[in-house]
Amino acid sequence: MRFLRELFENVRLALTAVRSHVLRSSLTVLGILVGVFSIILVMTAIRVLQGNLERGMSQLGANTFQLQRFPAVQVQGDSALWKKYARRKRFYIDDTRRLAERATRATAVAVVSNLGAGEATSRYAHTNPNTPGLAMSPEAFITRNLAVASGRAFSSADEDAARRVCVLGSELATKLFPYASPLGETVKFKGGTYSVIGVLEAKGSIFGQSQDNFLAIPLETGLNRYGRDLSLQIQIQCDDAASVDPTVEQVRGILRALRKVNPGDEDDFEIISNDSVVSQFRDVTENLRIGSAVISSIALVAAGIGIMNIMLVSVTERTREIGIRRAIGAKKRSILAQFLCEAIVLSEIGGIIGVALGILAGNVLGLVLHAPPIIPYDWVLIGLGICSFIGIAFGTYPAWKAANLDPIESLRYE
Repeated sequence: MRFLRELFENVRLALTAVRSHVLRSSLTVLGILVGVFSIILVMTAIRVLQGNLERGMSQLGANTFQLQRFPAVQVQGDSALWKKYARRKRFYIDDTRRLAERATRATAVAVVSNLGAGEATSRYAHTNPNTPGLAMSPEAFITRNLAVASGRAFSSADEDAARRVCVLGSELATKLFPYASPLGETVKFKGGTYSVIGVLEAKGSIFGQSQDNFLAIPLETGLNRYGRDLSLQIQIQCDDAASVDPTVEQVRGILRALRKVNPGDEDDFEIISNDSVVSQFRDVTENLRIGSAVISSIALVAAGIGIMNIMLVSVTERTREIGIRRAIGAKKRSILAQFLCEAIVLSEIGGIIGVALGILAGNVLGLVLHAPPIIPYDWVLIGLGICSFIGIAFGTYPAWKAANLDPIESLRYE
């Protein structure tokens, strides 16, 4: 109890000292504020992006992985790395058929090709020329976790006959047919005319981009219409989570043999899953986190030096006060604790303000992405802990100097 009373009294004295020199104290805590603000801002923004990514990772269904040439997340500006990926062989339809025959562990093997963006037109409306188009096999409705809201999905008969039919994302269906049902209507896209047989359930957005604004046609229709050299992606679904890893290894071995990859050489393809996309996102943002920590450390060290300087000034200004306290029986320990507590309080004031502003600014990105607010509690505690460390590290010498002042000389000080 005595310790708590002394602590509360020291905090009260520290706050009184801060109020007595508001401008000086404000300038002192500014460095702490900037350092903590920068790291909390970056960490909050990254958490918002990661949370939005994880919530939106419904492109692949449960227990599903994808094979493709390029990584899911790429760092812009690395031309050498991009050329390495660009030199890889594409996946072609014969590869996918042979893989489907040999992949005995797989529940479903789907093939998807990106047709690029174009203008979609109905008799009621047309879109901007940025509507994505996909050609995909019927199994893709399973592997991509696509649920049909009205109408039907592609059938094997549609695929075998290369019928000119399409399924629309919910947002695109609303754009093209605002006042009528799309079923049975026709849509023109990239030089082709397709009959609408289905509309998908809404899936929302990821990173602010809608997942419901696209048009899909049967794979064979796409190959016939846009060329059989289209680059393909292969999506594979497993029975359950326990069978994912064995299936991945089986598929990797089959594909390396089909693509004639020499033993010991790295894969010339990427295996993508929901977990791997999140992992790659964390890897890409690692440098950003490190850079933020370095910049924040520099700001915090500079702020710590400022705290030491102000505390030394405070000791000099209050020399007579210290002498009076010592003369009436105050111990060195009490003087040391008082000035050390004042340094910590100064540091924590800047830390608390920096944390609050960092969380607020980081969640502005969440508002843009329509994502719920996030508070990185671990980094809040880390930030405040660092502030306490700065206060202790840079406040110890001034506090020690105050505690070791000669009482008689202090009373004579003017």
